[in-house]
Amino acid sequence: MTRRLVVIGAGMASGRMLEHLFEAGFDGHVTLFNAEPRGNYNRLMLSPVLSGEKTYDQIVTHDDAWYAAHGVACRFGEAVTRIDRDRKVVVSKRGETPYDTLVIATGSAPFVIPVPGKDLPGVVTYRDLEDTNAMIAASRPGAKAVVIGGGLLGLEAAAGMAARGAEVTVIHLMGHLMERQLDPAAGYLLQKDLERRGLRIHCKGATKAILGKDRVDAVLLEDGTVYPADIVCMAVGIRPEVRLAVDAHLEVGRGITVDDRMRTSDPAIFALGECVEHDGQLFGLVAPLYDQARVLAATLMGQEAAFRPVQTATKLKVTGVDLFSAGDFADGPGREDIVFRDPGRGVYKRLVIEGNRLIGAVMYGDTADGAWFFGLIKDGTDIAPMRGTLIFGPAYRGGDRGGPSGSRCSLAA
Repeated sequence: MTRRLVVIGAGMASGRMLEHLFEAGFDGHVTLFNAEPRGNYNRLMLSPVLSGEKTYDQIVTHDDAWYAAHGVACRFGEAVTRIDRDRKVVVSKRGETPYDTLVIATGSAPFVIPVPGKDLPGVVTYRDLEDTNAMIAASRPGAKAVVIGGGLLGLEAAAGMAARGAEVTVIHLMGHLMERQLDPAAGYLLQKDLERRGLRIHCKGATKAILGKDRVDAVLLEDGTVYPADIVCMAVGIRPEVRLAVDAHLEVGRGITVDDRMRTSDPAIFALGECVEHDGQLFGLVAPLYDQARVLAATLMGQEAAFRPVQTATKLKVTGVDLFSAGDFADGPGREDIVFRDPGRGVYKRLVIEGNRLIGAVMYGDTADGAWFFGLIKDGTDIAPMRGTLIFGPAYRGGDRGGPSGSRCSLAA
């Protein structure tokens, strides 16, 4: 059994791993490093903190008492700068810490568009509490905020600042919002809904420069459009944080390469979370990260376990916006779409079928059956017996009763 376990990164993945370890009776010594000056909190809940629906204290998952009760030596606000694999020590500003087993859980780093002005005060990303607090401070009523990126995170940042009174513009490079999760029709409905809530949406907008002298003043687009800004949030994507692993000469692709047991190319070093690459795949949603945590805890306890990625679903955390997306909804040969539209209620549903299997679902305005559709996708259920009523959800499985009055349903290959 591991005696000295060192963990780099106090995020949600490593936090869940430690929970599993202690529940299983782990009796080694744990040292936990974190570059942030705090322990684990629920990053998924930063959006409600930004909007004012929650406080930071309400999203803390492991407080000082929890770490103390489990004997964790906390090194918060102390970044690890180097891993010496030959001597099995990690190096930080306070010196060297030896390990028998090392876990890298450094997460991801936000991608910053390399445009002039990107380093001006007032330009933030959206990854941690400091970013959130900066947006809260700037989002006074009447303030001008610009969010670059119309994906999941960018829209949550935009909605949160708007909830505090800021006038928010979202600039998105692609033709519709959340193009990774939504098709154009659902993206259009989302844009119209957000515009009705007071957000300005600019799609097909390429950022040319961020303007300002001592602080950000505006954002300039390639087409010459200028949007005034008191704060700019870049939410254009993330990349696995692999610098420590690269410097330590571990095997790294897009992320730190791990096997089914979350082991890296060094048998004494494991990794999990957004920093890893497993079988060519990266992970940014919490469900697979928690699966990794369970597998790694079992591995460290000498038990058999293997990580197997599963399908995940997406919901947007913006109050009043009902959106669901799961699976693969891209066009392709041999695929068919079942589409339901109810313009009066603002409802849109699209199911993608391939070989009598549901492989993708996009829903807007009414997502009550999202979990049921998601189950069909994950289980690979044969939907042939219910094909005629599938779009209407489980309530219509007894027979083809048609759709609600005023709705329109179509099948397209």
